[in-house]
Amino acid sequence: MARDIRLHKSSICPAEPPGPSVFTDLPGPKTMELLEDLTQVTQAKSVRLFADYSKSIGNYLVDVDGNVFLDLLMQFSSLPLGYNHPSILNIFKDRKNLLSIANQPTLGAFPPSDYPESILFILMSIAPVGLCKVIPAVCDAVATENALKSAFITHKMKQRGKISFTQAEIESAMINLPPGSANVSILSFRGSFHGRTMGALSVSHAKYIHKMDIPAFNWPVASFPAYSYPLQQYNQENSREDERCLCEVEELIETFKKNDRPVAGIIIEPIQTVGGDNYASIYFFQKLQEITKQNSIPLIMDESNTGGGVTGKMWCHEHFSLPSPPDMVIFGKLAQVSGVYLKHEYM
Repeated sequence: MARDIRLHKSSICPAEPPGPSVFTDLPGPKTMELLEDLTQVTQAKSVRLFADYSKSIGNYLVDVDGNVFLDLLMQFSSLPLGYNHPSILNIFKDRKNLLSIANQPTLGAFPPSDYPESILFILMSIAPVGLCKVIPAVCDAVATENALKSAFITHKMKQRGKISFTQAEIESAMINLPPGSANVSILSFRGSFHGRTMGALSVSHAKYIHKMDIPAFNWPVASFPAYSYPLQQYNQENSREDERCLCEVEELIETFKKNDRPVAGIIIEPIQTVGGDNYASIYFFQKLQEITKQNSIPLIMDESNTGGGVTGKMWCHEHFSLPSPPDMVIFGKLAQVSGVYLKHEYM
């Protein structure tokens, strides 16, 4: 029998329980029963519990066995206002929103009449300063893919100019060979995570299990600064670490250029999350942007986990006092929609 959850009054979420309450072995018996059913038809190695979302509220997640957990991750940063917040639930009472969900519009061909308004007055209202275009996406990984493709297409367009595709490009693209399939690369950083689709995995280096047995592009991977703490005691050491990593970026750009696989974009997280809560200095990000500008390479900030106000600013890169905005900013999770903001020239 599921246990009753004693409630207490809270000005933020009145229905929240007074605290966590675990009274079965973990995973609980109902979770184990459901897991046995699930594993008969699909891979479920990552399942830790089955949630009862009808009882989850605010900061607390309730499982099918009645255990109550204080959820510090909020569905891996995907819930901006906690579980079952009235403002979120009310969105789905709007018939207009239900119609969009029920009819699954192909937005690129048959968008609903309110789509321009949604883009202009909702998505663009929180766009990073200096980024005037947006490409919505179904998830963070797809947003990453769109950012990479925008970098590649822009790189080749600069070379090609307004000349139309050659017959050789058209034919070779259809069999995944140059010149149609461009021999270019994206520079990423050790410890990074940008998604689990094919291109996103090639720029992700957080956990081997994400990448094992899956083909990947042979693209450059630079070191992300690994500082000594407390910071104030290791100023000189950490400054040298910044310079080491920045030099590595420059060397990789030059090496791949010489090997006819030029870097068409640099992608980085303002704070590495999946890779271990890793930070880099304001100086590092400013110099990195300087390097990208010197080499005419777009700087892509992946703010899937850091956007939406979780760092005290709408976008984490705003803390870095960059001389100019990044060229692209990937967003998702807390925004409840995913996509990539871009400067005009990358659209």
